[in-house]
Amino acid sequence: MVRRTKEEALETRSRILEAAETIFFGRGVAHATLADIAAAAGVTRGAIYWHFSNKADLVCALLNSFSEPVEELSRYSEVEDDPLSVMRALLLRTFQQIATCSRTQRINQIFFYRCELTSELGDFRSNRQALSLHSSACIANIFVCAVKKGLLPADLDAHRAAISHRAFIEGIIRQWLLVPESFDIYQEAERLANISFEMVALSSALRR
Repeated sequence: MVRRTKEEALETRSRILEAAETIFFGRGVAHATLADIAAAAGVTRGAIYWHFSNKADLVCALLNSFSEPVEELSRYSEVEDDPLSVMRALLLRTFQQIATCSRTQRINQIFFYRCELTSELGDFRSNRQALSLHSSACIANIFVCAVKKGLLPADLDAHRAAISHRAFIEGIIRQWLLVPESFDIYQEAERLANISFEMVALSSALRR
């Protein structure tokens, strides 16, 4: 009985997250209510509060249910012979996945275009800020390792390069999500990745 109760609780939580994804995507986070999500999930508002303390907690949980590239970057090992190849392969997968996976598209649409960082979402804002800092630090660490291996200029400003690299990637994704007919992100994935890494390797503005 206990096991069945746990399974039912997990199933209910999953239904709530699926409903939240649909409602947030359709109405935007600011205009969606927990009552909307409860109705879509076929549960009571009390059931939502059993699993999530508020809307911000629900938005964070939705984000955490989606595997972001930074998770793979944080598992990078310095023993890799070519850290830039590791990053490049991950970047290619990121571009290609967003082009082919409808759920990846919806989640990114929600967080880029349907989620206003209002005071109601204070916890989510803090979560995104921490994730942004962590992502930039992981990228900078890989750039430092690449410098040590002679794969990038010795005077590279790794911190500035990481911020620029990350901004380029997010900008490409945001642009494609907004106007997907403007370019084919799947077909252009390799060229876009090359642009980003050539910027890091060749730009004089990214030197110390």
